[in-house]
Amino acid sequence: MAESFSNIGKIEAIASLYRLSAYNPVSGLSFRCEKGGKVTTASRMYLEGLDFSLVYFPLKHLGYKCVIGVTGELYAAMAHPKLLNVVLGVSAKLDYEQVKELWMGITVAAKEHGYEAVNLDLQPSGNGLYISMSATGETSLLTEKRRMAAKSKDLICVSGPLGAAYLGLRLLEKGTREYDKTGQQPDMSAYKMIVGDYLRPELSSGVVSALEDSEIYPSYAYFVSRGLSDAVKRLTRDSGLGAKIYADKIPFEGNSFQLGKELDIDPLSAAMNGGDDFRLMLVVPILYAEKFRRDFQTFEVVGHLAQPEAGEVLVTPEGLEFPLKAQGWPDNDNSNTL
Repeated sequence: MAESFSNIGKIEAIASLYRLSAYNPVSGLSFRCEKGGKVTTASRMYLEGLDFSLVYFPLKHLGYKCVIGVTGELYAAMAHPKLLNVVLGVSAKLDYEQVKELWMGITVAAKEHGYEAVNLDLQPSGNGLYISMSATGETSLLTEKRRMAAKSKDLICVSGPLGAAYLGLRLLEKGTREYDKTGQQPDMSAYKMIVGDYLRPELSSGVVSALEDSEIYPSYAYFVSRGLSDAVKRLTRDSGLGAKIYADKIPFEGNSFQLGKELDIDPLSAAMNGGDDFRLMLVVPILYAEKFRRDFQTFEVVGHLAQPEAGEVLVTPEGLEFPLKAQGWPDNDNSNTL
């Protein structure tokens, strides 16, 4: 009987396909420069109806967010953005002015994050809007050489609140349903920051330069876009170490728990598995802990690496430990694994 994707899960399916080939899995495609630096590419595809809805997504915000989504992968590789290639699949329902709004959001974000050139291509689409992003960045030779091997007790840090983007998405979906029923626009002003985390996420454009200037070189870094659990699992897979995340150290937006109660969603679950937060997760050598806390106060320490036998666990304030689960990984109880 053929194995289904829902049973095997995305991560194991990809690993299995790699085992049939001469290639190994990589986080981004990289090659060496003539001067010894490293060039990294990152690509993402965004599909209407799956990754976004034009019912509540302003096109300018959408273009901006798509650039952030691919740029974050470069920052996780300690790479400075250089080139951005954009392909827009445009259906007949979108006119020039709407595409222009989308393009404006793209170029604003590209400028903010220092891309030297942006290439654009337009293609027809019979099934709504699709957006393809491919970004190229460069990591300096010095940065590449100074990244230290990860060790137990090294700090796991995140660049901002988690879970808000998922809550914001669910609030927008709820508002859409209410509008369809009543014809009245729901008031979401109390949750403006949370909705903004989903529609127009922010990412510091100077984070790589700031780390280099402080001479702090994370041993590992990940772009958190599918929940913290997924990023931590990738870390333990790549490092061969365990990890402990402390529930009471995870940062949240101010109104997350109030909104979570209204939506019947646990903000902690949203942070661990919600996705779309667009944060950086860094592993900082314990040697630089004090300096990192002083120089990077927007980051929060949420846990630390541990010995391999510890696995990946979430530690409650009472000291109880629960294994992390994430979509697409083995032992996931959620049948929607892709």
